[in-house]
Amino acid sequence: MTPDRLNRFARHIVLPEVGAMGQARLAQSHVVLVGMGGIGSPALQYLAGAGVGCLTLIDDDVVEASNLQRQTIYTEADIGQSKAEAAAAWVAQFDPALDVTAHVARITRDNAAELIAGADVVLDGCDNFATRLAVSDACVKASAPLTSAALGRFQGQVANFAGHRDDHACYRCFVGDAFDAEDCDTCADLGVLGAMVGMVGAFGAMAAMRVLLEGVSTLGDPHWGQLHVLDGLKPSLRTMRIAPDPECSGCSAAA
Repeated sequence: MTPDRLNRFARHIVLPEVGAMGQARLAQSHVVLVGMGGIGSPALQYLAGAGVGCLTLIDDDVVEASNLQRQTIYTEADIGQSKAEAAAAWVAQFDPALDVTAHVARITRDNAAELIAGADVVLDGCDNFATRLAVSDACVKASAPLTSAALGRFQGQVANFAGHRDDHACYRCFVGDAFDAEDCDTCADLGVLGAMVGMVGAFGAMAAMRVLLEGVSTLGDPHWGQLHVLDGLKPSLRTMRIAPDPECSGCSAAA
């Protein structure tokens, strides 16, 4: 690293759980973010802040005024602009040394494999089960780890999945096949607290970093298949283990 990069990430490097080797791994890593909304926005901020060297941003939506309450990388000047492109512009301004690519596209079963190609981890923060399951299935086929982060009102869920590995659950093992649909509730219907979204997005970024640092530093324990449930009202955190489904259509057929 150059002296300016060493200075920028000094607070990471002095952490024994990250260290110089861990920071170097982050700089060499590629994260694909699916959805640049409430979860993707804060996740992006902390992944870029951590110096993740290559970032691919996927979203087909545009910035609306109602997004600004929680999607804090955007400003009023971005209203009407592509979220993926506006987020990429934010990265370029925040740290020009990072390689960022924007895809203004809706990820589907037909294009998922192409869009996640080369990812060291995929962080999915999208807002419907059909997309989440398409991403999960593509990750299994591509042998790519998946960080899943979701939010409903005051409850957040974050987990790392390695369905491409033997005896590990994928996201489909967790939710099953019944949710291959896009007709789910949205934050427009149910409401959402901006700070809660930030908490879940930041938690998702840390979970993705654990994946990237596996085998390099002690922070690199992905806690595969452990679903962390955050309750923002109490507040509290509980963890449950997701068992692999031997009949899962997403990962058992690929095993």
